[in-house]
Amino acid sequence: MAAHRRSAHRKPKQRPLAGSAARTAASLALAGAATAGSVTSAGAAPAEPAPTAAQVRAKVDRLYHDAEVATEKYNGAKERADAATRSVDALTDEAARRTGRLNTARHALGALATAQYRSGALDPAVQLALSSDPDTYLERAAYLDRAGDRQSGLLRDIKRQVSRIARVKARADQESERLAARRAELREHRTAIRTKLADARKLLATLTAEQRAAYERSADARHGGAPAHADRSTGRAAPDPASASAPNSRAGQAIAFAHGAIGKPYVWGATGPNAFDCSGLTQAAWKAAGVSLPRTTYTQINAGQRVARSQLAPGDLVFFYSGISHVGLYIGGGQMIHAPRPGAPVRIAPIDEMPFAGATRVA
Repeated sequence: MAAHRRSAHRKPKQRPLAGSAARTAASLALAGAATAGSVTSAGAAPAEPAPTAAQVRAKVDRLYHDAEVATEKYNGAKERADAATRSVDALTDEAARRTGRLNTARHALGALATAQYRSGALDPAVQLALSSDPDTYLERAAYLDRAGDRQSGLLRDIKRQVSRIARVKARADQESERLAARRAELREHRTAIRTKLADARKLLATLTAEQRAAYERSADARHGGAPAHADRSTGRAAPDPASASAPNSRAGQAIAFAHGAIGKPYVWGATGPNAFDCSGLTQAAWKAAGVSLPRTTYTQINAGQRVARSQLAPGDLVFFYSGISHVGLYIGGGQMIHAPRPGAPVRIAPIDEMPFAGATRVA
């Protein structure tokens, strides 16, 4: 009886799980542990600190610089797209002119064939036998020979025209493909510029009004401060002392133009007269002096003779950053006139405010 009570109070043995039941239990246990660990980790992870005002300003500066790099790429793509457009237009006009000449030749050939049919209904020997005036017949025969030569010439001309039109149209098709690629490139760079400028505006919006004002003051200081030599009451530039010291009249004219642009806004892709980007300003300034410059910073640097920084003279083009993404017009005394960035109008600034990359003397 006692033995029976002891056996009745014993705990039943737990049989170990086997097979798929064991695997399922192990998976659930691991999943539970992983979930608990992730919850603990997530709960313990500290919130990412908000960027400081200085970090925001540095990132905005980078975005503006990146936007300027994209702007110069856009300017180059636009120049190539414009050239492709002109080429397509010229080839289209050429094809139209050649088609007009082809139609004229075909009309002449048709008229000649009609005339020959009418005059050549009878065999030439029969015509001679029936003719009361052999001399007249012989004159007509000679005309028919000449007409035959003319017909052969017209046929050769038609063949040439058809072949040339085919070649012109093939070239026009190739240029059209290039134009489509250039336009796609334009869209890509335009999107990049707008995205970077929008990101810069969003970052600036995270600053307080006082911090934004401080950023603008520091940016103005880094880009030359308020437009120099300007009449604040009228907004017009005062007489330019730098053009008088220019090494030649053309450099003086370029400086005078740039000086007259002081205070005008920076607009990416603009070449004046009311707004400029950096290479648009230097291109317009030298155009006013009768010199044609290419459109972009990375092509303008090769538009003249390279000069050392120590040998700079008024009128030289000065370039900045390793990618040659910014340009200004040197006016002497370590100063330049340039279009800095969106929100900063054309102004005079020291050339040591940005990483110097090189200089070119145009004329």
